[in-house]
Amino acid sequence: MIIKKFAPQDIKRYNWYLWKTVIGCFAFLILLLIVTFFGLFGPLPTFRDLENPKSNQASEVIASDKVVLGTYYVQNRSSVTYSQLSPNVVNALIATEDTRFYQHSGIDFQRSFTIVLLNLLGSKQGASTITQQLAKNLFSGMGSHNPFVRITQKLKEWIIAVQLERRYTKQEIVTMYLNTVDFGAYNTFGIKSAAHTYFNVTPDKLTPDQAALLVGMVKGPGTYSPIRHPEKALNRRNVVLGLMTKQGFLSEGQLQELKKKPLGLDFNPMDHNAGLAPYFRAVLKQEIQKIFKDQNITKSDGTTYDLDRDGLKIYTTIDATMQQYAEEAQHEYMRVLQGQFNDQWKGVSRWKTIKNFKLLLDEGMYRSDRYKELKDEGKSDDEIRENFNTPDSLELFTWRGDIDTVMKPIDSIVYCKLMLRNSLMSMDPTTGYIKAWVGGTNFEHFKYDQVKEGTRQVGSTAKPFTYSVAIENGFSPCMEVDNVPVTIKGYGEDWTPAQSKSDLLPGAITLRRALGWSQNWIAAYIMNEVKPTPVMELIKKMGITSDVPAYPSICLGSFNASVFDMTGAYSVFANHGTWTEPTFILRIEDKNGNVIYTHTPKVVQAMDAQSAYVMTYMLKGVIEDGTGSRLQYKYHLTNPIGGKTGTTQTNSDGWFMGVTPQLVTGVWTGCEDRDIHFFSTRLGEGANSALPVFALFMQKVYGNPALGIKKNVDFDPPKNGVTITLDCNAYKQQQQGTGEVDKKLGF
Repeated sequence: MIIKKFAPQDIKRYNWYLWKTVIGCFAFLILLLIVTFFGLFGPLPTFRDLENPKSNQASEVIASDKVVLGTYYVQNRSSVTYSQLSPNVVNALIATEDTRFYQHSGIDFQRSFTIVLLNLLGSKQGASTITQQLAKNLFSGMGSHNPFVRITQKLKEWIIAVQLERRYTKQEIVTMYLNTVDFGAYNTFGIKSAAHTYFNVTPDKLTPDQAALLVGMVKGPGTYSPIRHPEKALNRRNVVLGLMTKQGFLSEGQLQELKKKPLGLDFNPMDHNAGLAPYFRAVLKQEIQKIFKDQNITKSDGTTYDLDRDGLKIYTTIDATMQQYAEEAQHEYMRVLQGQFNDQWKGVSRWKTIKNFKLLLDEGMYRSDRYKELKDEGKSDDEIRENFNTPDSLELFTWRGDIDTVMKPIDSIVYCKLMLRNSLMSMDPTTGYIKAWVGGTNFEHFKYDQVKEGTRQVGSTAKPFTYSVAIENGFSPCMEVDNVPVTIKGYGEDWTPAQSKSDLLPGAITLRRALGWSQNWIAAYIMNEVKPTPVMELIKKMGITSDVPAYPSICLGSFNASVFDMTGAYSVFANHGTWTEPTFILRIEDKNGNVIYTHTPKVVQAMDAQSAYVMTYMLKGVIEDGTGSRLQYKYHLTNPIGGKTGTTQTNSDGWFMGVTPQLVTGVWTGCEDRDIHFFSTRLGEGANSALPVFALFMQKVYGNPALGIKKNVDFDPPKNGVTITLDCNAYKQQQQGTGEVDKKLGF
């Protein structure tokens, strides 16, 4: 083997070539950095962009007791501060991604040269620091597969990383990084969402093994998903724990102990349909968008706020505990009621029994997502009908959980039409704050909100409005009226309301008992005395926004209204005659904590305080001896509660309005279409279809003293006292005395 010896001048020449190459490459790199800085390869973020880095950040809906009810998001991301991070997360991140994080200023040249050599030797290693990765997450986006484009992106990341290091502390950088990382499942971004999704904890509670699992996912959220690839995730977690030990964050004993632990997941994926109050959150989003538009609420740059991206915090009046109780009460009773409903319809021909059944099916088909999707695909109506009549695999809602089955889509529409719907709203009558909002039975399957968006005929729950006008005009609850048919003339055709013989209380009865047992003829008598227009005007003052014509039949609830409006109206009785606008938004803050909207509820004095108080006495009669008495004998709620049941024609709608000094609650039950209903009033009346949901809800509320809803508190009388006699024995004596005086005076 011949070894060629180089002359000194040759070595000197080769060294010069080598240094020229190194200097040239370095100069070329500097030149590339300069031209990149001046925007040759595209603009860099401005100083303002760096101060306010953009990221798709979820907006949070926050209950009055600080519970996050849900989020609006494109990326399920919510930010935290450094103080809200467990040290375990920070330690795991630094040990895994950037051990010299606290020594470099954005670019770790020492590490970069080491990584280059390792890559030349065949070891795939990344040289990006945490700050560079943050720059990529915030401003560069996904890495390009085009080598030239990727090089320019890398240059930008270097420059941005240095700028970030100049403007932010190390703590701020690591926090920003953890707030922007993708954690895979269910569009989960940021450590806060990840901690909740995988372990159902807040980031400050993450243990070393939990932190190691999440940080290990950063390298590949799909590859190391603990849901799809638990073994890979476990191995990756243990690697991270080893790196933490190597950096001195854990002892060898801790490492061995932690490696023995299972993954220990408590998987709680965030989903728009999941969580508390999904109907409320859907209505809330629409309401906020309307507020922003109507009041021209914009960001500092003049652009509109995006609830799915701008990280707003929406503080609401909803009490998470009461909301949970309301949803539980609905689920407990509606499961039973649906069984009663199904038993009545068993073996009954839908085609012969349901009016316009084909029309109802067609409407259901046209409104379905399947129909819209097939239309978008260019299918003709004949092809779509054929599709709806072809068996397919479908998921159906039941009160025992969703089921997978094979059936014709058109039959699934029939199935859904025969599912009972139910809604509930509960509010504080004095503040107007809504505490619970259950807009329907299952948001995933039935998205239409029946609290605010839907209106239905209110039936006998309207009767207290007519009685209120009478009380304001000097009528006494103890006044007796013969319970006989009444015909009202002068409003088009003569009108004589029907009265069920089975519910008829014959003879002369007091107004309180007439309201308690929902006697139609007495209500018509009162309407004939006070006239429709004053009743209609009072109804509007009490917050009913739907159309209420000034006709006699409104005394029996011939008009439509929402649960939202009816609950607000009944709050007038408990609030000394004052209508306080039902309120569900307290304030909205931007991602920096600046208040951008505060709600101030409207207040209207709808009736005088004495009349309102007398009406609470009348409504208590419904519970003590009336159609709502099962609240006492079956559900053992014997404390001061007023209420009113309501049932519309053919039992299409069942209502119950419950009034207590601290909570007013409205409940409605019925099917999507009024032509589908209970056959018997015994089952379809509001006392059976709506009242039990209220009863179960209130039992739960009263059972939790922490909520502050006291059971034995009665309605406060007006400050100036009550001049109307509520003791019917005393009232009779007064009437007799008046009669004797009249006789002596010759009247």
